[in-house]
Amino acid sequence: MIFLRLIFFFFVLVFIESCVNPNYSPNIKKRSEKSEKIYYNSKGFALIYSDLIYDQGVINKRVKNDKFEALHSYLRRNTTIKIINPDNSKVVEVKVAKKANYPKLFNIVISKSIADTLELDSKNPYVEVIELKKNKTFVAKKSNTFDEEKNVAEKAPVEEIQMSDLSKKDEKSKNSNQELKKNFMILVSDFYYQDSANNLKNELIEKTKNNNFLVKKISNNKYRLSVGPFKNFHSLKTTYISLNNLGFEALNVYKD
Repeated sequence: MIFLRLIFFFFVLVFIESCVNPNYSPNIKKRSEKSEKIYYNSKGFALIYSDLIYDQGVINKRVKNDKFEALHSYLRRNTTIKIINPDNSKVVEVKVAKKANYPKLFNIVISKSIADTLELDSKNPYVEVIELKKNKTFVAKKSNTFDEEKNVAEKAPVEEIQMSDLSKKDEKSKNSNQELKKNFMILVSDFYYQDSANNLKNELIEKTKNNNFLVKKISNNKYRLSVGPFKNFHSLKTTYISLNNLGFEALNVYKD
């Protein structure tokens, strides 16, 4: 009997100690189970700012075209983002200047300074926008050729280079880049079941009168419904707006 009392007294002491122990935290499990933040990532077309589109009411905020400024409809002010031109891999890092309202066809609004730095095609201003983790010492900047690569290029011997071959390669690369620009696709949604994707595909064909919807198998449990291809931004615009009107928002545009 005395032995049982001793055991009981021991467990009481352990319980009391856990209640007053400053290192004990009942929220540890909750904090560990807290989901990690999902950072914004979108591929689509940038709206290059001009005073004309502001005067016409296309956008409700102004942008300083001589500065690195970007506006976004979802991301908060001072959010650090990276804007990439996939055609030439040029990158600009900047903080969102303001939140703004603009057509959902575009995934961001950028100043002319950013567009010029990225060397965007004004007819097809296709970009990727990536939200970056917070950086206390962030300064707006542009990413160009690495200094080491530049030094190697400057020191490379040029006497034996045949200019005719280089011009042919340049022409081929330009032609290949032009071909790549013709394969814009609109991603509608990903599905677990193929039947679900096909059902929505048939419904959208009927409602939009567009027969270019297709379902592609990505993996065993992932089927992608998209529409295209489109040759350029203008040919894509009508279908994008039609899907917006049917309730599909924040659609991603990608190159197939």
